[in-house]
Amino acid sequence: MTSLIKPSLVPCTIGHTRRTPIRHAFTYRSYTWFVDIDDLPQLPRHLRPFARFVPDDHFPEPPTPGASLRDRLDRHVRDAGVEPVDGRVTALLAARVAAHVFNPLSVFWCHHADGSLAYVVAEVHNTYGQRHCYIVATDTAGRATVDKRFYVSPFHPVDGHYTLSLPEPDASGRVSISVTLHREGQGPFVATLRGRATPATRRAIVAAQLRMPLAPLAVSARIRLHGIRLWLRRLPVASRPTHPETTTVHLEEVNR
Repeated sequence: MTSLIKPSLVPCTIGHTRRTPIRHAFTYRSYTWFVDIDDLPQLPRHLRPFARFVPDDHFPEPPTPGASLRDRLDRHVRDAGVEPVDGRVTALLAARVAAHVFNPLSVFWCHHADGSLAYVVAEVHNTYGQRHCYIVATDTAGRATVDKRFYVSPFHPVDGHYTLSLPEPDASGRVSISVTLHREGQGPFVATLRGRATPATRRAIVAAQLRMPLAPLAVSARIRLHGIRLWLRRLPVASRPTHPETTTVHLEEVNR
């Protein structure tokens, strides 16, 4: 398990690469947070507009007054038939900035009391306000494979499977996350997040705002802008289906 304990900022580069039927790739700078969900940052009043952690921003349950992020995680995995962990949970996630948040992907590393990794919860948000969680067992390199069950982009139907690379940040703070979508007859679509966690000092928080102001709004706007560009290039649009399920569980490797 990582030895990082204090809340950390992760300045990062996010990239998307589409190879077929139209080649389209882009990267941009942003930042996210690496935290222990039982020890979320409590910022001074003058910095709170730049980072607030709201439990109801995660997991598809309805708002629960007074519930902590750990409460919501435990309830969600229990409802999915998975035993909540009795150890530490670290997470890579975005905070609210100026009352706005957008978490395309949040990752929760759930540990046993002895520090070993039990499973990983990858929570996906789309731009339609929907959420879906993939609860997966990862190998020693942090990799897992799971069928796609959630409509994320209007240019991808809900088919195919993901190869997830979700290693927990190590003691050096290195963050390297990737999600690759494989669909029959199509080249892989790859999304990556690369960065390095650094202590979330007051100076670092202010510097992040100066370099990347209103990051959640910027991320949401970029996604829509690139969607418009793809639509103008006549990339076929897939209709959005209903989303009756909110969780996919793939823990075979843990259970063997």
